[in-house]
Amino acid sequence: MRVVVSAGGTGGHIYPALAIISKIKEMDKNSDILYIGTLDRMEHEIVPKAGINYIGIEMKGLNRKNLFKNIKVLSIYNRAKKKIKAILKDFKPDIVLGIGGYITLPVIEVAHSLGIKTFIHEQNSIPGLSNKLLSKKADCIGVSLEDSMQYFDSKKTIFTGNPRSEQVVAAKPILKSKYGLASNKRLVLIVMGSLGSMTINNKFKEIIPCFKNYDYEVLFVTGKDYYEEYSQAANIPKNVKMVPYLDDMLGVMKKTDLIITRAGASTIAEITAIGIPSILIPSPYVTHNHQYKNALSLASRNAAVIIEEDKLNSDILLKTIDDILKDSKKYDIMKKNSKSLGVVNSATKIYEVIRKIVNEE
Repeated sequence: MRVVVSAGGTGGHIYPALAIISKIKEMDKNSDILYIGTLDRMEHEIVPKAGINYIGIEMKGLNRKNLFKNIKVLSIYNRAKKKIKAILKDFKPDIVLGIGGYITLPVIEVAHSLGIKTFIHEQNSIPGLSNKLLSKKADCIGVSLEDSMQYFDSKKTIFTGNPRSEQVVAAKPILKSKYGLASNKRLVLIVMGSLGSMTINNKFKEIIPCFKNYDYEVLFVTGKDYYEEYSQAANIPKNVKMVPYLDDMLGVMKKTDLIITRAGASTIAEITAIGIPSILIPSPYVTHNHQYKNALSLASRNAAVIIEEDKLNSDILLKTIDDILKDSKKYDIMKKNSKSLGVVNSATKIYEVIRKIVNEE
């Protein structure tokens, strides 16, 4: 099977795409994969390092603040379509996959115009602009969350879950001693992405010292840009450990009793694949406030508690942690509900779908 994959911009698009590629290679040893991404976003570094054939295309997203700048964006878009058309004609894919980000728009549009089979995947509760525009041209649409099925044609939309989930299941749990943590104490993991969040970190400067009177331990992932500042602080309690980044995040999550985090699509997939009760602090800085909607998909099913960023303080957070960890019945229900929302074979589901599309089954 010859497959073109396109995804870009953020890890929330790129890592699900890589998970699908990994599954295709596992199931079809003779597969040939080509990844089309941008020249200047995360994927242009991450994908080639994974040993995947990569072509970068100049592409820009719409400027929502200055509409006049979109004249240049349109020109770049048209040039991108010409280059993509030449690439697809040369590679001759059996199917083209769009896994999110504005780079997928010209890739899927050109594939459709050439009569090539297409599949797109939406990770968030509310579809991004590219997927909204592409939904009528795609042969099949996969979604990570059941709540987002309402935005697409039901006849060609399937609930697949997030393909990242299978990598979560396969990850090995870490030894807690690796991070100086006790094996007999509950672990609260706090993480706001690999870079961290300035707003959240400023709030946690006041919150972190308050953990000293509690019997659980806290592993706080500061983000690389903030670690030095935190590591020099004198008021860090003994039950709080800090790291700038976790290379083995999934292994740590498998030893985590409660996670406090943002509500990105991949994060939601990881939490539910493992079945961790969570306190979600959605980022208010994303398009259409989709992180809040992602979080609501868990909170409405009693698998998580939402604390909005502007309401976060030590009193609210510590009380919420206590309410979850000290009530064993509530904790067990949240854990069970979280696990029930997880899809642990998503990449396999997607592989089977695209195989059927290619074979016209």
